[in-house]
This record gives sequence, structure tokens and C-alpha cells, in this order.
Amino acid sequence: MINVTIANFEAEVIEASHHTPVLVDFWAPWCGPCKVIGPLLEKVEAAYAGRFKLVKIDSDQEQQLATAFGIRSIPTCVLLMNGQPVDGFMGALPESQIKEFLDKHLPAADELEAVAQEEDEEAIADDDLEGALEKRQEAVKADPENDDARFDLVKLLLELGLDDDAKVAFAPVIAKAVGVRRLDSLQRWMAARDAQAAVGDPQARAAELQAAIATNKRDFTSRFALAQLLMAHGEWVPAMDELLEILMRDKAWSEDLARKTFIAILDIIEPPKPKVAEGQVPPQDPTVATYRRRLSSVVLS
Repeated sequence: MINVTIANFEAEVIEASHHTPVLVDFWAPWCGPCKVIGPLLEKVEAAYAGRFKLVKIDSDQEQQLATAFGIRSIPTCVLLMNGQPVDGFMGALPESQIKEFLDKHLPAADELEAVAQEEDEEAIADDDLEGALEKRQEAVKADPENDDARFDLVKLLLELGLDDDAKVAFAPVIAKAVGVRRLDSLQRWMAARDAQAAVGDPQARAAELQAAIATNKRDFTSRFALAQLLMAHGEWVPAMDELLEILMRDKAWSEDLARKTFIAILDIIEPPKPKVAEGQVPPQDPTVATYRRRLSSVVLS
């Protein structure tokens, strides 16, 4: 919820409504019913998690705007979409009726998510990484508890080499990472990148580790360090190959570290599921499918 004046009305209401429906609450400090409906509107905005934007206009202070909308009594709420008023209501409605009003006009949550994902994929396909980043930031802002949205944001930040920004975006869910696999996967990727921060010559370091492994194929510490080096630089398949070498020799090495890191890579490289007709199963990425089978074969052998 934000307060709107004539100065920011065009940007926060008209322009914003071309992307997200905007519900304008005309109120005044002396209005008793306004004090009742105001908290309800804020509660509903939070529950709808980005499906609409709530703004408040003090009709006493912003009489020009109140007149432009023909406000006769308050509270009055007006819904704008694509720059135009589409509906409204007067009085302090109960929460259930506010939701009924909104549900007549707003896209369903799953439809909104599908549209957002499609726009994100289009931005990536068009190499508009800045646009994709903005959409992912907006998705997290709209629903901070959505772990999938946060995963997508942190992943893109890391892909862009914005590690510090990724850590800031990840910070609110650090405590959840232990129990949420995809968040744990991001944390392992960040750890791999941090481990290589002081490596001045990655190729020389890789050659050093490979020499140690050639001398002792059970040098799991060197194999894992090589896997982390490869992982840090986006060499996913060679990294998984090194982890499989560890698993084939010692499945439980270092408290299952190789398997957990392997799964983290699968989470990171798996692309979004393509849309398919109802009842059909979306195809799997061939690399992810192959290495899932290889992991299962080694772990279950």
C-alpha cells in the first residue's frame, strides 16, 4: 500500500495499472468507516500476493483527484486496469465482499503465475537479462514466502556474477535452507563459488587437482575440490562426473556430501517445465534425465 498524490498519480496509478490492477482507496482522516475498511484492504492486498496494487488517496488533501473520479462520499474504492476505471464500490464492505469484488476482475493466482513465468522465459530467450531480473525481483517482492520465486531470482543473480546481490536476496531464507532442498542447492552453489574466490588461475588449480587424483583415485578431497571448482565456473557435467567417481567408490563419503552436491547441480541446471496439454507429462531435459539415472544407478547398486 502506498499513499498517492497528484505528483505521483500518473506513475503509481495510471502507468502501474497497465501491468497490475490498481485499487484506489479514497479516504480522509476524519472518516470512521475509512478506518474500518483501510486495514481490511491492506490485509487482502497481502493475501492476494501481487494480484493487485493498493493505493490510498486522501480526498481532503487531493481534491483535484477526488473531483476527477467523481467522489461523492467516502470511503470509495475504484479499480483501474490498463489506465481506465473498470469498477468500484462505496462504503466499508466486509472482507468477504471485498474479495468477491476483486475476484470478478482479477486473474486467478495460477493464471498470473503462468503469465509471469512466460514473460520471464521470453525475456531470457530475447537475451533481455535486465528485464528478466526485474521480473524476478518483482515476483519475490510480491510474495516473499514463495521459495520458487526466490530460487529463480538468486539463480539468475549468480548466473550474472552478482554474488553479493545474490547473498542479499538469499539472506531472508538462510534458516529455511536446511529443510528446503532447492534453497539448500543454492547455498551449496554459493559455497562452491566462495571456495574459488581466492583462486587466481583456475586452469592451474584444476591441473594441480587432476595430478593429485591421478596419483590416488581415492583422493576424494581433491576430487570434491575439483568438482567445486568446475561447479563454480558452470562446468556442470564435468563436476557431476567427478562427484559420481566419489560415489562409485564411497557412497557415504563425508556425510553424503558428494550425493547432496550432485543433487544441488541437478536442481540448478534443470530448466523450467514447458507447458503441455492437460494430462500430458512435460518432457525432461536430456542432461538432467541422464544424470538422474546415473545417480540412481550408482546409489542403488
